[in-house]
Amino acid sequence: MPMEKKADIIIVGAGASGLTAAIQAAREGAGVLVLEHMETAGKKILSTGNGKCNFTNKKQGIAYYRGRNPAFVLPVLGQFGLEESLQFLEGLGIVPKCKRDGYYYPASGQASSVREVLLMECRRLGVGISCGIGIRSIGRGKGRFLFHTKQGQYESRACILATGGKAAPKTGSDGSGVPYLEGFGHKAPLFVPALVQMQGKQGFLKELAGVRIEGRISLLVEGETVAEDMGEIQLTAFGVSGIPAFQVSRYASYALLERKHVAAELDFLPDLDKGQARERMRQRFLVSGEGKTAGEALVGLFPHKVSQVLLQESGIPPQKPASSLSRKELGRLAILAQRLTIDIIGTKGFDAAQVAAGGVDTEEIWAQTMGSKLVEGLFFAGEIVDIDGMCGGYNLQWAWSSGTVAGRSAARYVGKRGKDGK
Repeated sequence: MPMEKKADIIIVGAGASGLTAAIQAAREGAGVLVLEHMETAGKKILSTGNGKCNFTNKKQGIAYYRGRNPAFVLPVLGQFGLEESLQFLEGLGIVPKCKRDGYYYPASGQASSVREVLLMECRRLGVGISCGIGIRSIGRGKGRFLFHTKQGQYESRACILATGGKAAPKTGSDGSGVPYLEGFGHKAPLFVPALVQMQGKQGFLKELAGVRIEGRISLLVEGETVAEDMGEIQLTAFGVSGIPAFQVSRYASYALLERKHVAAELDFLPDLDKGQARERMRQRFLVSGEGKTAGEALVGLFPHKVSQVLLQESGIPPQKPASSLSRKELGRLAILAQRLTIDIIGTKGFDAAQVAAGGVDTEEIWAQTMGSKLVEGLFFAGEIVDIDGMCGGYNLQWAWSSGTVAGRSAARYVGKRGKDGK
C-alpha cells in the first residue's frame, strides 16, 4: 500500500469554493491538501458567465439567494461579502470590471484568468492539489479523518467537503459527495436542476422558436404565483429559456417533483396594467387601424411570430380588418398579451443546469463557521450546501464567501487542537 499522505486539512473538491477554502486556510498557517476526482482542477469555473466569469454582483442581500433557509447566507456574507471578495480577487491579480447591470467580470474577459490566479496562489502557498483521485470512502476515528482512495490512504485533522451539487456533471459536479455526507450522518440531500430551461407542452411553441422578447415571466404552481422575473425571454421549440426563465426554474423543478401542476405566464406588456393594455389595443386597432389587417395592427408592438400566436390563440384571423374587431376580441387579445400561458411539463436536466438547488440542510451547519453540527472537524463550502443563487454572479459569490469561512474556520480548528495537544 502506498505511504499515507497527511495534512492538517484535506479539502474534497477543487472548484471555486474548494480552492478558495484552500487559500484561506493556508494563509492561516494550516497545511492543506486538495483532492479532486477530475483530471484538472477548477474545470467548472471555465464555463461560468459563458466563459467570461461573472464572479459577483454589486447588488447583494438575502433576496438573491435561495434555499430552505436563505437567511443562512447572512452571517457568512457578513464575514466575507462583496467588498472582501473584490479585494481577495484583486489581490490575486484579477482587475474587477463592473458592467452597468452590476455584474462583475475580470477585465481580461476570460474565466480562465480566475482559475489561473487561484491555482497560482495555491502553488505559492504550498497547497497540494491531487487530481484524478477516486475516493472510496471517508471515515473518522481518534480525531482524524481517513480517506480511502484508489491511490492509497490520506489522513487529516479537519475535512472540508466542497464537492459541488449535480449541475454540469462533466465538470466534476456530479453528486459524488452525497455518499460521504450519509456516512457522516447528514441527511442525503435532494438536488434538482436550477438556472435551467423549462419545457412546455403547447403546440404554438414551435411557431415561437427563436423569439427573444422583453417581458415578465410568472411561475404558477397549482394556480398560485410562486416566483417571477423580468428581462429578455427566449422562446424555443421545446419551451422557455433566457435569464427570467432560469431565475424561476428551481421552483418548477421542485413542484414537478411533487407532481404539482406548473405553468408559466408570459407578459409581453409588463409596463402596463390591465386597463392600459386594453387601451393600447383599442388605440392600435380602432383608432389607428383603418386600412390595416389585424396582423398589421400589431407590427412594431411585438415580434411577428408573437403577434401571429396571440391572434391565433385569441381566435382572431390575421387578415381580419383591424377596425372591425369587437371590444370582446380586443379584450381577449390584451389578456393574452399579458398572460400567455405555457404548461410546464419538465426542465432540462443537470447537464444543462448552471447550478443545482438543494444540498446539505443548513439546519445541520453552523453558519458562523460552515462547520457540521454533527461531526467535529467537518466543514462545508459551495454548492453542496442548500444555498443557490440567482443568475448574476451570486453562486460564485457564495463560493468565495462560504469557502473563505470554511477555510479559516478549519484552520482555527486544527490550530486550537494543536495548542491543546490533541
